[in-house]
Amino acid sequence: MHIGTVVMGASDVARAAAFWKAALGYVEREPARDDWVVLVPAEGPGPGLALGRSDSPVQEVPRVHLDLYTEEQDAEVARLLALGAAEVDWELYPEDPDFVVLADPEGNRFCVIDTTHG
Repeated sequence: MHIGTVVMGASDVARAAAFWKAALGYVEREPARDDWVVLVPAEGPGPGLALGRSDSPVQEVPRVHLDLYTEEQDAEVARLLALGAAEVDWELYPEDPDFVVLADPEGNRFCVIDTTHG
C-alpha cells in the first residue's frame, strides 16, 4: 500500500490548480471540472494532488499539510511567493527551523523544507 493522492479543498479549483501546477510542475490527469481536478507529475512517478471544491474554512494550524523538500529554500520560497503563495505568521517555529510556512492562494498551509539544513 502507498499514498497515491493527497486531496485539498479549494473555493476556486481553477485558481488552486494553476498555482500547484506551476509550483510543482504537475499536469492535469484528465480535464478539470469546475469542482474537481487531479494533478500528477508531468514526468515520472509521484503522488497526485487532487483539488476539490470546498466551502470549509481553512485551518490556521492544519492537522495535515504538504512538506515540499528543496536544497534551495530561499529561491523556492521566492518563486512560490511570486506564483501567489503568501507568507504565514507562524508562532510555532522552533529555534533554528529548517522550514518556512507558506499558504497557497486558497489559504492552505504548506512548508518548504531546507534539506541541507542538517
